[in-house]
Amino acid sequence: MTDRNDKAPAEAPRRLAAQIEAPRLEGGLYLVATPIGAARDITLRALDVLNGADVLAAEDTRVLRHLMEIHGIPLRGRRVLAYHDHNGERARPALLAALAQGASVAYASDAGTPLVADPGYRLALDAAEAGARVHALPGPSAALAALSLSGLPSDRFLFLGFPPSTATARQTWLRRWLAVDSTLILFESPRRVNRTLDDLCQIDPNRLTVVARELTKKFEEVIRGPAIELAADPRIPTLKGEVVMVLDRPTPAAPDADRVRDLLRAKMDRMSVKDAAREVALELGLPRRELYQRALEMGNGNDGDDGDD
Repeated sequence: MTDRNDKAPAEAPRRLAAQIEAPRLEGGLYLVATPIGAARDITLRALDVLNGADVLAAEDTRVLRHLMEIHGIPLRGRRVLAYHDHNGERARPALLAALAQGASVAYASDAGTPLVADPGYRLALDAAEAGARVHALPGPSAALAALSLSGLPSDRFLFLGFPPSTATARQTWLRRWLAVDSTLILFESPRRVNRTLDDLCQIDPNRLTVVARELTKKFEEVIRGPAIELAADPRIPTLKGEVVMVLDRPTPAAPDADRVRDLLRAKMDRMSVKDAAREVALELGLPRRELYQRALEMGNGNDGDDGDD
């Protein structure tokens, strides 16, 4: 008789069968997200499009060729056209001409999702304005990967790209965006992370900050803490590789007691204590019960001013 507590031996992992297809693609521009590190992070649909597209374009042709070699996708005589910040004006007409003739054009960024800190946005805009269909193939994104592992609120976030490289411009830039009530995501050169942290410390030294580098790669590293602690962390000056910084949203400042009292008093002159407490609670984001008790004390002649008012 078998002991029902005995567990069946674990089944050994099996190789999954995945077939890359070469479908006849409809004409249009296909924006292909590519891995930011691990080559296997690419989607099967992305591989299908790279296999079946009439025209291939890439921010870095060597990177795309290498990726296709890894996954066994042949070029079959197709050229890989370079399209990047420095040649966009010259290279775009040929791609738009191919789209006008009904060709399928696959564009891949160097790493991650095209058009996120990437020169492909103008190509997508011109293609759409010319009447071509634009397809997005979702996939890896360094910004979203960093947000996911940061542990910071993700219900409202803002991607900022790279901060300015000069100190004065960077400090002005930080002051502007640090006031926004959203989690902030920015790219930064590993050589400048310490400078950005120093600037952040001058504005909000306790802002919770996450520095993530080499995401999905062998030496992936995530450093978390208040900006002032990260600025003193010995790992920061020696960072290497691709870096993403994620900054927590600002902590709401507690309203001044005098302001709370003045708001309550002004509203109590024209409405009930209960209604006044509710409106001030909504306006200041404070607990209604706490404000209601405060309003009652004021209504009883005890407004906390020790008789000086």
